[in-house]
Amino acid sequence: MTVKTIQDYIANGESPEIIFWVGCAGSFDERAQRVSRAFSNILERAGVKFAILGQEEGCTGDPAKRAGNEFLFQMQALQNIAVLNGYGIKRIVTACPHCFNTLKNEYPTLGGNYEVFHHTQFINELLEQGRLAIEGGAFKGRKITYHDSCYLGRANGIYEAPRMLMEKLDADLVEMKRCKTNGLCCGAGGAQMFKEAEPGDREVNVERTEEALATGAEIIAVNCPFCMTMMRDGTKHFEKDSVVSVLDIAEIIDQN
Repeated sequence: MTVKTIQDYIANGESPEIIFWVGCAGSFDERAQRVSRAFSNILERAGVKFAILGQEEGCTGDPAKRAGNEFLFQMQALQNIAVLNGYGIKRIVTACPHCFNTLKNEYPTLGGNYEVFHHTQFINELLEQGRLAIEGGAFKGRKITYHDSCYLGRANGIYEAPRMLMEKLDADLVEMKRCKTNGLCCGAGGAQMFKEAEPGDREVNVERTEEALATGAEIIAVNCPFCMTMMRDGTKHFEKDSVVSVLDIAEIIDQN
């Protein structure tokens, strides 16, 4: 796969429609890299002129801010804002709700004002514009349960865009006991991903995975690399990883 950088566009005197903000997980985590490729494939299919920042993209600063290091967050954010503003970037799409929330809600106070989309929102936009078409395919009639990530759901009120995509697949969407505004965290948010668990009776991801498995679904759909890791660890805990798949919505769409 050949993905153009913003520098490639500028060298040809062109401008991309959007910047695909890949994020740390999407760049370096082997499992999340597959999601980055899947979303890139979808953009290619839809004929979207998109670019990445490549080595000029830095961490948004979300983990630092959630862990309480505001100084480091602002250093990372201001560096990214300087790059984005330098290229005149207006629209950004990311497959990570943590990047989405930070770019959308926290960069404006530091001088970074952009139109920011989560990839599920953008895929829906492509479908509405007729630039992309999907059918049920391999997922038609299959039982899928969807996990609402905290930073897309409760933090930004985006619940329907991911569900609309799965409805278009003609999949059998079954909701967990706790979903939408009452959804349960996977256990990784708030920088918990990067520290040891605190004392308690049970890991959060084990409880959340138990709720997902209780639906009888054969696929757990997620929209976040953190959730991907935690839910996969949960299926391994219950020794169900060979029969229950954890897939990002972009991967599901890419297979149709």
